[in-house]
Formats: sequence, C-alpha cells, structure tokens
Amino acid sequence: MIRDKIVTADEAIALIRDGDVVSCSGFVGIGTPEELIASLERRFIETEGPRDLTLVFAAAPGDGKERGLNRLAREGLVQRAIGGHWSLVPKLGKLATDNRIQAYNLPLGTISHLYRDSAAHRAGTLTKVGLGTFVDPRQSGGKINARTTQDIVRVMEIDGEEWLFYKAFPINVALIRGTTADAEGNITMEREALMLDAQAAAMAARNANGLVIVQVERIASSGSLDARSVVIPGVLVDCVVLAPPSAHKQTYATDYNAAYSGEIRVPVNKIPALALDERKLIARRCAFELPLGGVINLGIGMPEAVAAVAAEERVLDHLTLTAEAGVIGGMPQGGLDFGAGINTQALLHQNQQFDFYDGGGLDLACLGMAEIDRMGNVNVSRFGSRLAGAGGFINISQNARRLVFAGTFTAGGIVTAVEDGQMRIVTEGRTRKFVEAVEQVTFSGPLAAAKGQTVYYVTERCVFRLRPEGLQLIEVAPGIEIEHDVLAHMAFRPLIGDVAVMDPRIYRPKPMGLAAVLQDLQLTDRLSYDEERNILFANFEGMAIRAESDIQCVRRVFEGMCARAGRRVALIVNYDGFRIEESLADEYFEMVASLQREYYSTTTRYTTSAFMRMKLGDALSSRQAAAHIFETHAEASEFICTRAHFAGAA
Repeated sequence: MIRDKIVTADEAIALIRDGDVVSCSGFVGIGTPEELIASLERRFIETEGPRDLTLVFAAAPGDGKERGLNRLAREGLVQRAIGGHWSLVPKLGKLATDNRIQAYNLPLGTISHLYRDSAAHRAGTLTKVGLGTFVDPRQSGGKINARTTQDIVRVMEIDGEEWLFYKAFPINVALIRGTTADAEGNITMEREALMLDAQAAAMAARNANGLVIVQVERIASSGSLDARSVVIPGVLVDCVVLAPPSAHKQTYATDYNAAYSGEIRVPVNKIPALALDERKLIARRCAFELPLGGVINLGIGMPEAVAAVAAEERVLDHLTLTAEAGVIGGMPQGGLDFGAGINTQALLHQNQQFDFYDGGGLDLACLGMAEIDRMGNVNVSRFGSRLAGAGGFINISQNARRLVFAGTFTAGGIVTAVEDGQMRIVTEGRTRKFVEAVEQVTFSGPLAAAKGQTVYYVTERCVFRLRPEGLQLIEVAPGIEIEHDVLAHMAFRPLIGDVAVMDPRIYRPKPMGLAAVLQDLQLTDRLSYDEERNILFANFEGMAIRAESDIQCVRRVFEGMCARAGRRVALIVNYDGFRIEESLADEYFEMVASLQREYYSTTTRYTTSAFMRMKLGDALSSRQAAAHIFETHAEASEFICTRAHFAGAA
C-alpha cells in the first residue's frame, strides 16, 4: 500500500482516462468536490482530454448556474450522463435535452443503491421503485432523448409480481469529498453536513479496479484518526487532494455551520408566521394530515411551508422530519443549504435512508405537483426542454404510507385573497395544472390506487382524493364555486360526490388549534365500536402519554364515543407497547378509573408484558376499579363475551 497518497488536484485528475465512468458525490453543494471538478474542467479546456466520459450522480452536485457538474457540460468531455436530479445542473441538462449526449434519469435512491450493488458485484438493483412511471421500460426506461438507445432497465416477474431490474455498471473513477485525511488515505467527515454515498461509491470503484480520489480540507498525522470516525478507509483510496477553503464550503450558501455537522445543537429561532396567502392555505390543509409521532418527508417548494405551519401550531416537536440525503430528525434546511439539517437525531448514509424509505418507513410524505391528470398521475420531472429530473420523488411517493401532493390550482400569476373567511380568486393563473394527460409520469396514480395507498391533492381552493377510478373532488374552500372556480380550469371532469367545505379555520388568521385536532383524530382512529355486541375496542399498542394534553385527549375522545353509544359499553384495551411518563401516571389512571365508573359495563385489558400487567393491576386496584387484565386479545374477548352471556341469561 502506498503510504503517502497526498497529491495535487491536477496530478489526481491526470489519471482519468478517455471513456471512464466517473461518479461524483454531492447533494446541491454538500459533499460536492468542487476542486476536483474544476481541475477536470481545466484539464479538458487545456488538453481536450479526457474525452467521452460517463458521468454518474444521484443528487445533482450543482448550484443551478455555474458550479458543480455544470462545469463539465462540454461536448467531447461527456458522452453519457446517468443522474437522479437534474434541475441544479441545467447546463448538463441542456446537453441532454438538445440530444447532444446520451442521458438517463433514474430515481435518486436507485442510483444510490446501484453504487452499493456495483461494489458487491451484483448484476444490478431489483426493486419496485419506478414501476408505472417514465422509468418503466414500457414508457421510456429513463431515457431522456432519442440519442439514448441502450436499455438499462427491464421488467422482471417473480412469483407473479412485477419488479424493475436496473443493470449495474462498473465505476472507473469516484470523485468524493471528506473532511480530514491522513497520509494513508483514511477519510473522516466530521465537518461535512452529509455522508451521502461516499463509502459505497469508493467501494464500487475500488472493486472495479478503479480510481478513488478524495478532496479534503485538512491533513492529519498518520495514526491519529479515531478508527470509529473513519468513513472511507485508506485501503479504498488512491489519491487525497487538499482543497483551498473557497472550493470546500460546507454548502454553496454556507462556509461552515457547526450545527449542520452536528458539532453543536442550537436554539431554533422562532419561525415567523406565514402571511395568509395561498402558500399558507395549502400548507394548513396539508398539516391536517400530519401524523403525530410519525416520520415525515417534506419536499422542496410548497411543502416546506408545512413545517412553518407545524411550528406555529406547536406540533413540530411531535414530528420526526427527515431528508432523503440521510437526515433523521431536527429541522431540514432549504435553498442552497437543502439536504442539511440542524439538531438532527441521526445521520445515515444516503443508500441506507432509501432502504428505510423504500421499505415503507415514512408515515407521510408531502411533495409538490406540477401537472396532474384525471387518473391521479403527477409530473414533476420534465416539461418540454426543461429537465428537472425525478430526484428522490419516485422512491418517496411510491412508498410512503400516506401521501399529500401540494400546489396551487393553476400556475403563472395566480393571485388570491381571503376576506372574512372566504376564499376569492383575484387573478387566475395562466397555466392549467390539471391536464388531460401529464407529459411525463413521475407518480403513477393507477399503481397507487391498486395497492390502496392514501393520496390527497391539496390546493388553495379544493382537495382531491385518489380513487381507483381516478381523481375525486372531496372538498372546496368557503367562497369557492365548483363550476366557475374549479371545473372551468380543469381539462377533465373529476369524480364528484358529496363535496365538503374545507375546514373554515384554514381561512382565519388566528392559529387553528391543530394539536388538539390531530390528537383527537389519531386517537379516534385507534377506536372501533361494535354496535351489535356493544363492545368498544381501543388499540393503545405503541401509544405514548407524554403530556397532560394527551390525557385530556383520551378523556375527551372516550367521553364522546360513549355518549354517542347512548349506553354503557363493554371495553377491551390493547396495552402492548404502551408508554407513559412516570410523572403523569397518577393523573392518567385517575382519569381511567373515572371513565370506567361512568361509562363502562365491563372492562378488560391485555398485554403480553408481564410488567405492564402488574403495573395496570396495581394502578386500577388501588383506585377501586375492576382490573380484569389478560395476556392475549382472545382471553380478554372471551371474558367480555362470558360476562355478556351471563348478563343476558340473568
């Protein structure tokens, strides 16, 4: 092993050969090896080489103007590009849409997984991500232009189910960024905002007998790096390049923020309340779908306002926000800081984050929408010569348990007003967004409907829900006329049944009291009442009582349910995985005993936890409340039914 791997950028880049497949890390400006990219650009200008490279990138390493991979948008230098997100590399995107290079747009998460699968010498990545979208080979297979003819995605059937197989390819060169290196090439990333796929890409290049070049901002002495902090071991690295500070900013907008790297936690400044415009109206309606205690992804643009509404309504602390680049918890950032987070709970490798996303880890995703058609298909990726790319949209939208699309009803100059709680369209947008057929399918409505995914489409004036037959209009804003303000500006007529009025609190300036609303809605979802047998079942599995407001919510919802029943009910409660703050236990069990005395004829509870059975028994017995506690649902139900039988016989 070469002991001293520290070289100049030009010396490292000189090793790249014509025709190489070059992967480049970067999420906007985070992790983007600007010094290496600039050196490659400079070499091509001066020597006209290397030529005919294939560029591979998951998230666009660029600023939407000149930096990042925009530097490499030169004919002759690039022959082919395979990317997930394209909107921040418009110069490279123009080469693609002008048919001057071969180009593919694949889901960001799938490219991330391809790095890992290439490293393991697997044939490719097998996934359902992309089915029914433009990535599906029965549509375009991810090809961006006519010049691109090779199929790299194919449909496979396994046990009667369709999958997409993305063919792996060798990585000849990996351009990566870290923080600190030693002479042996061990790389740490303590000042980086993200780890991205640096490790997987390095492994892929190393196992293809390729070249791994890492840009860093500082050099440490040999043997001084903590082994647990090393993200890329030196055995994977060929060259280390020390970059000047100007080429190693933490993001394109920020030289360095210690909160982005997790070095410190910072007080979160109060997020200013949004003006009551269409952006806030949409975000407010979306916020009614937030799952308290849930894991959420908020897309860029309109969905970012949902976080501001959640903060104003004091529910932000009850949510776990995530970003596809690897951030878990905290507050994801926007603009050219997008991808970073402050006060994060954890930071994953990007491919691991997409393992979590693809497996259904998101309770809710709120994403933007540009074009929507009658079947609920959404396009956010391609508009004529403008190439945005799918990014992580396909992975996220296809696999989130609950999905909300957010956007104005029309685009281009829309002006709205809210007067006395009534919505008014002052100036209609120039462009329809609800079209007969989307230009490109980034989200498949029929596929989502077939698997029973809950999907809403929220605008400032109305809400649609996805049904198997297509879009159904389910809500309109107060003051909005369906024919004049909605249907007249759509290229198709949606399904229309009983149309409700959107919650009037959305259109009032004061806070909506969302925390109590969401608590009640989500607790109600845990209850079911069998009127014929007069049995109320409460599923408290995994539920947590963290505040007095949680106790008040339980009382309020149970009192309402029992009042509607109009008689005493038999109650069965599942306490598996139930958690309660010790300081709240007395108040909670006093409330439970009070409800039991007033509303229940018979009560049973069950949990597989022996400790919880003991705790419940002690708490209820000490309050003179009957404590019929069992291990299984079957035992609890049998007790209830036996009691009912003897009561009937008597």
